[in-house]
Amino acid sequence: MEASQAIVRQHQLDLQHVLFACQNPAVIDQGVFHNDVIAVVNESALLIHEEAFFQQADVLEELQRLANFPLQIIEVRAKQISVADAVHTYLFNSQLITLPAENGKKKMALIAPIECQHHQQISVFIDEMLADDTNPITEVHYLDLKQSMRNGGGPACLRLRVPLNVQELAAMHQGILINDKLLDDLEKWVQRHYRTQLHINDLDDPALINECFSALDELTTILNLGSIYPFQLENVDERFFN
Repeated sequence: MEASQAIVRQHQLDLQHVLFACQNPAVIDQGVFHNDVIAVVNESALLIHEEAFFQQADVLEELQRLANFPLQIIEVRAKQISVADAVHTYLFNSQLITLPAENGKKKMALIAPIECQHHQQISVFIDEMLADDTNPITEVHYLDLKQSMRNGGGPACLRLRVPLNVQELAAMHQGILINDKLLDDLEKWVQRHYRTQLHINDLDDPALINECFSALDELTTILNLGSIYPFQLENVDERFFN
């Protein structure tokens, strides 16, 4: 609670539109370690499991009251999808994105793990949701993210979305904006520096920290960031790169 209150203060949010909701302790015990494992939101659309929040009916009612725009809440019943299945497939860790509107009607797409497509109940639910024209979700795209899923991350864990206007975008460091060349450079950087295996004994091998320093030093060059890491700023002994 204190952390959430600090975020509200630091971001200077309007308290008239702030709601502190408590995640349901029962689902935390079932593996819902973050809220994005049990709910996903984009603009006015909220896709949420009915057991996501403590006293959820009151939370959603208050959310509707505080919002200064109409909310479109898609509440998934436990009889449709269990919490265990939601955690296993990471349905709610999917990403919702806005598509170009058609005839003034808002459209969205769901980017979901392929595990959702392979799960009969969840696949049926998604198909029914897409066919329901009372919500803006009209498309689904399934991605094979097995490597990320094995480490606890679905589509939403692989991105950070920061809404910016034109002026804010222009003020950003341009070296981190992706394009084909940068993507190619980053892929080659990963291939050069990422180990395919890491064993416990490697953690006390000085070669590992040397490799990490070398990789980060090259990465800051690729992104044109200059020296940002402590080892760069402190003029680390050259032995780290030998």
